[in-house]
Amino acid sequence: MGSPVNDKNSQVTFLKQRLNMFLDVLDAIDPEETDLDDVDRLIAIIDELESKCREFQNRECEESV
Repeated sequence: MGSPVNDKNSQVTFLKQRLNMFLDVLDAIDPEETDLDDVDRLIAIIDELESKCREFQNRECEESV
């Protein structure tokens, strides 16, 4: 998947890129043709972003100890 993202600026850049990709997917969805699988995938993307935020936050806490 790529090299680990360790420094704070890289983490923010990573999250911004992922969020922009999510927004692109959201913009591309046709509400008239969207099914439950599409909604589930959007929720999964949000869950992944949330998980990454927690991971980055935990790394920051570990480094400050």
